[in-house]
Amino acid sequence: MQIIRREVVLCAVLAGISGLGFSNLGVKELAGTAKIGDPVSGREIYVNTCIRCHGIDGKGAFGIKLVPPPADLTSLAVQSRLDGTLFRRIHEGKPNTAMGAWKHSLSDEEIWDVLAYVRTYGVESGGRP
Repeated sequence: MQIIRREVVLCAVLAGISGLGFSNLGVKELAGTAKIGDPVSGREIYVNTCIRCHGIDGKGAFGIKLVPPPADLTSLAVQSRLDGTLFRRIHEGKPNTAMGAWKHSLSDEEIWDVLAYVRTYGVESGGRP
């Protein structure tokens, strides 16, 4: 019982420390608002907005020649990033790439849903659940 309490406290402390890093993003205060999105809704949004560049399997659309190429959403480089980091990337976009800011087209909730769907690629490839 005491070991379980220590693990819970440790998880809470780590979550709190992680949340501190988001306080100056210029994005709505992410600490405390991060939620588990709905991967089913996220899949629908992904199919309508993301699939053109990232492809049906998340590894990049076949035949599209973007420089730099779209991120492989199944890769460890993407799947190992914190949810807040990925949220910000979707929300704000990535400079000097084709990845534009989706903050004008998607609500924060929709972005969390897309992120939840993107995380399913990690589960499928044996990466982060």
